[in-house]
Amino acid sequence: MKSITHANAAWLCCLVLSATLWAVASFHANGEGARWASAENMPRWRNVTLEMSLKPFKKLEPDYLDQVCTHLFTQWQPLLAEADQVSVLLWTADGSEILDYAGDLDAPLEWARYIGTGNSKYEPGAGPESLSLHERPYLYTETPPAMTYAALRDIVAAIKRVGHAQAGKAVRVGATFDPGPEFAKSTFKYERHPEICLGGTMGKGTFVCCYATLHADDHAYAGFPQGIPEGTPFGTFFGRQSQHFLTDLGFDYLWLSNGFGFGLETWGATGSVFDGERFDTGGLQAARDKILGFWTAFRAECPAFPIETRGTNLMTGADLAADGVPLRDIYEGGFNLEPPPNSPWAALDGDFGLELAGYMSRIAELPGDTYPFRYYIHDPWWLNSPWLDRYGREPHDIYLPLAVCRIDQSGRACPPTSLLFLTADNSYGQMPDQVPMEVIPHVMAARRDGPDAPGPLVWVYPFDEMHEWTFATPSRAVEAFFGDWFMRQAINHGLPLNTVVSTANLLASLKARSDLYDASALVCPVPDANTPLEAAILEHVKSGGRVLLYGPLAHAGEAMLEALNLRVADSLTGEVNIQLIQHIDRFSEREHPRTAHIRPLVCAGGAEAVLAREDDATQVLATCTQDAAQRMLAMWRAPETWNGGALAWVRGVNSNQTRKGMRLPPKDDPAAVFPGEVLARYALEAFGYCFGTDRRTPAQRAPLVAVARHDNGFYFSGYTPDTTVGLRLRFPQGAPVLLGYETLLEAGQTTYRMPRAWHRECRVFVDNQADGALSLTEQPSVQYGVTRRWRLSGLNNATVRFYPPDTAPVERVHAWLNTHYPWKQGQIDVGPGDPSQGPCVEVRDVTGTLTLGW
Repeated sequence: MKSITHANAAWLCCLVLSATLWAVASFHANGEGARWASAENMPRWRNVTLEMSLKPFKKLEPDYLDQVCTHLFTQWQPLLAEADQVSVLLWTADGSEILDYAGDLDAPLEWARYIGTGNSKYEPGAGPESLSLHERPYLYTETPPAMTYAALRDIVAAIKRVGHAQAGKAVRVGATFDPGPEFAKSTFKYERHPEICLGGTMGKGTFVCCYATLHADDHAYAGFPQGIPEGTPFGTFFGRQSQHFLTDLGFDYLWLSNGFGFGLETWGATGSVFDGERFDTGGLQAARDKILGFWTAFRAECPAFPIETRGTNLMTGADLAADGVPLRDIYEGGFNLEPPPNSPWAALDGDFGLELAGYMSRIAELPGDTYPFRYYIHDPWWLNSPWLDRYGREPHDIYLPLAVCRIDQSGRACPPTSLLFLTADNSYGQMPDQVPMEVIPHVMAARRDGPDAPGPLVWVYPFDEMHEWTFATPSRAVEAFFGDWFMRQAINHGLPLNTVVSTANLLASLKARSDLYDASALVCPVPDANTPLEAAILEHVKSGGRVLLYGPLAHAGEAMLEALNLRVADSLTGEVNIQLIQHIDRFSEREHPRTAHIRPLVCAGGAEAVLAREDDATQVLATCTQDAAQRMLAMWRAPETWNGGALAWVRGVNSNQTRKGMRLPPKDDPAAVFPGEVLARYALEAFGYCFGTDRRTPAQRAPLVAVARHDNGFYFSGYTPDTTVGLRLRFPQGAPVLLGYETLLEAGQTTYRMPRAWHRECRVFVDNQADGALSLTEQPSVQYGVTRRWRLSGLNNATVRFYPPDTAPVERVHAWLNTHYPWKQGQIDVGPGDPSQGPCVEVRDVTGTLTLGW
């Protein structure tokens, strides 16, 4: 028997412990004692990507390369076993290694061996003590290895060889290109060819723009041995260089980072069209043509290597209106690319509404049938490890985006298909075992509980319409800008939105399955008059469906206005007074302010709606006044002739300021200005939902909530930025009782004080009981033929509705009242419940403790 080295023993222990912790954490993740995560009840990932820098390769001897690779693949083995394909994405430098490549494998390679900015006037470690990491770099280790292109080729080969041996499948290796100055020193970008740095993301002239053109130089490059001719499109040069570099060094694909390929200013709300004060819509078509020109030029030189993309930090509509980014054309251009994943922005500043809205806006339509989820565990450059510090080891940024899904044209709920981790190593080149051990169980649990049906709310995203508004009718670009920013803040204010369908896929899926959205409420911008979307929305509502419309009414048709009982009057803009007819949130010290600012630039116009007539079926939720004029801000209608259908509308007021050169629109002070986006959550009352909060003041942030439908259950995930804030919940079928929690019923709503991050299964709803303390716990089965058993206590003449898993039909559900093991007494009858929210059983007039088994 071969002896086991200390290193191999450590890796073996890491594997065993990681697998054990994965199982244990999956066992306990939802307070469930009888449901294990396993391959048989969890969809496989098509691809898992481990991103890493070269820092772990502190020595370049073959044995050392193999040891590093073995450690990498062993750490993540429980997750890699559930993937059809494994990839490693190498952050070698900033992409200048591709631009500089001359075909000489023995040439030295500038690489990302720094902590802090790679491009600085100070040498590593030099300069005043007061300098930050963004002003001066440090070497990550005292003697970094001298890297060459040949050494990089050897690292790529080692990853593939060891990865195949460890993971049991072929391993792809990807190269990276970043447009900015962060990761490694670049003489190409900032000395020889600063003309390509048109973006000002990190200061003037700091980001390469994909559609820049190059001045001539006489350097020898692999694709241009005689130098670069004057006026060469950057896409042409970069494509040819990539083809040589990827081929010669054994790479399999290319990753475009930080929005490269998607416009000029890919981190902020401004761009080539919008400067923060005005939209220069006359430049939209030119911006579109230049961006597509880059992709065409690049693919002419590098035709076959797959491209994966980081995308921008924003949303499709915001990118269209501000920077002319034609995402639809890029997706449909045949450029062989993967769509962007969720942005890591939330890890940096906690703006999860921006992350989730941006994610859904980019997956509503796809260039193929796959899309990725990306998670930020380490930063190999800026001395932070988000899992350990920014997130505080809380998994909210796992559970929230993995509750997201898209609905395709057939009506199928499609969760993400691939998974990426940025990065496996930290800023010192360490790969601490703690991080995969802690992260893997949460990823497994989120995947296991991922959506398989539309959620309670479905965002009908106007993917095609936004492109038409922007390029065919540029004056309507402001509507694309408004809608995305409004939904971003609505999510930040607690709107539980995590399912998206494009307007095209909505129409197709309704034809495929007319009942697909019966258990959901559609959230949709006001459709244009006389369009198929308008007709479908009206038919859906009048046959019992539920729809929340948002946005201006300028292009609404008479049929829609009639359904809403609204008409269009002169717009109110500027400062208005708010009147709230319905109060969903409760404040103990200070109420919402009663002043709002309607800024046409970010609100796509002003408040223009008034009631058309007195109508008992119309419920007003909020209005605004200015002088003697009053306008509607939120309302809903539910005539009896609609068979239970309801149509709600919120005008949408973005509580954002604008200023020239801004990165993100500054938010109004919630202590002084009413946040108009909160009305989207308030309007859910029209459909029988309450997602209310209990706070001291409006300055406290509301919890973010996602509800995924999986296996006929409701899986709640959340992020509580202020854990002193309470959450009150009510659904059409009753008050949801979360497994493993106690709750106080107040006025028929369950109340919770949730931790920072939470993920809970819910199958029980209590109705017809206004108050009292409830508790729902998992119990051991200890009865042959019973898979799971739950105990619900604190009932008082209540109606209990239970939604069993798809694998347990309602006839297999049994109930016992006020009894215990061995379950020989106290069994009571259960009856079928209203199936509108899914198959369920119902027990009426229950007092005491109800035990459910199936």
